[in-house]
Amino acid sequence: MRPLNFPALFKFAITFTITCTSSVFSATALAAPAHAAAHAAPHGHAPAHKNNAPAANNASNARTPCARLTARLQSVTPAMCQNSQLVQSGARSRQGFPILTRQQASTSKKDSVRVLLIGGIHGDELSASSAVFQWMQWLPPADSSPLHWNIVPVLNPDGMLAAKPRRVNANGVDLNRNFPTPRWNVEAQRYWISKTGRDPRRFPGSSPLSEPESRWLSDEIKRFKPQIIISVHAPFGVLDFDGPVDPPVRFGALRLAPIGVYPGSLGAYSGNQVPVLTIELPSAGRLPDQAEMRRIWQDMLKWIEQNIPSGNQIAMANSKSSAQ
Repeated sequence: MRPLNFPALFKFAITFTITCTSSVFSATALAAPAHAAAHAAPHGHAPAHKNNAPAANNASNARTPCARLTARLQSVTPAMCQNSQLVQSGARSRQGFPILTRQQASTSKKDSVRVLLIGGIHGDELSASSAVFQWMQWLPPADSSPLHWNIVPVLNPDGMLAAKPRRVNANGVDLNRNFPTPRWNVEAQRYWISKTGRDPRRFPGSSPLSEPESRWLSDEIKRFKPQIIISVHAPFGVLDFDGPVDPPVRFGALRLAPIGVYPGSLGAYSGNQVPVLTIELPSAGRLPDQAEMRRIWQDMLKWIEQNIPSGNQIAMANSKSSAQ
């Protein structure tokens, strides 16, 4: 964590640790088999995964994206996925699964804060994707929302849909160590070797942005120009933050507790220019109960409203600073 410098807010955009050119999936394309409705999320603490999910093979490749995702994520029903208004971004994972997004611009506020919300950068953190699907159900309509949302519920579908969910993508790369942070060519490999003992779950790749998933996200950040990036992870049960504005103290039961800066991570990559908030849920395989999920969501919205300036506000502040 770096000392916060509030004036720096007006020199940088902001990112929290999530455009689509294709049309929204049709109901037919998103529909899951009728028997999948039996997997509706139970009350209370909902398991985030299903142990009998199929491996990513040729047979399952023929299934629709929602059918495959909801077969893995127990707390996400086919109806929830279908109603999420997801579209194909045009990018695909290493194994060809479409990267799905939802973009909703505010029609009630011209100068809206642009929020990039990301889940599932690590394939074995199933609750992270399940949480994003849940929050999409509570997204206010465009005509009553002050925010412009760009949401990516599953950045690493190959890791999630593997026979056994795994942190890395299909190429064995930890996507959250694959971003081009300063001195990546030296620091990423050095950290992997000396600090992790060559842990294959944390392999940063052979070069920065070597993977289609991390490469697409880097391009999307440049295209969308968010003022805040929110990345959902598990299982540390805390909030982490990189950026020049005041960080949140608490979302629900999750409290601010910095967990470090790593070469190649999204926070280290974007946090200097776009603040990144990382939400670490307390379990990778089980969602908090509905009441806690709603508290986290509501606290998140309140924090954004009170702390994150829009693009025009940043531009005006920069103009005033230059004139002084």
